[in-house]
Amino acid sequence: MALNLIKLCVGCESVEQLEDWIALRVREKMARGEPAEHFHTTRMVPKRVEELTGGGSLYWVIKGIVQCRQKLMDVRPFRDAEGISRCHLVLEPSLARTHFQPRRAFQGWRYLEAKDAPADIGGAGDDADMPLELRRELSELGLL
Repeated sequence: MALNLIKLCVGCESVEQLEDWIALRVREKMARGEPAEHFHTTRMVPKRVEELTGGGSLYWVIKGIVQCRQKLMDVRPFRDAEGISRCHLVLEPSLARTHFQPRRAFQGWRYLEAKDAPADIGGAGDDADMPLELRRELSELGLL
């Protein structure tokens, strides 16, 4: 069973804003002749890399709610210019929206077992077409 990560998407107001930011970063890399891959840099290096890269995702908490995920392709540890250990979480550039799941603030990232991760949105009768604010309010009330 795949293992996931969960992280706060600091400074991001919506899934659409995150999508726009990712697209911009990929376009900038392509313009510089770099590989068109997307990654997130983090200080701590996960220890359970094989479980994460075996089908895991990074779930994003936006404004206190898990709203989307990105498939985790690779984990690449490195040392920055100051000699500090960091890693790149290499992610698929496309986002998969998930059912809302409220989360309290935390620092860094956390492991997220598959059984605790919100399901993707996309099936018939799903709440994907519901207005964002309504989905948020119903989720906060425990009705979604």
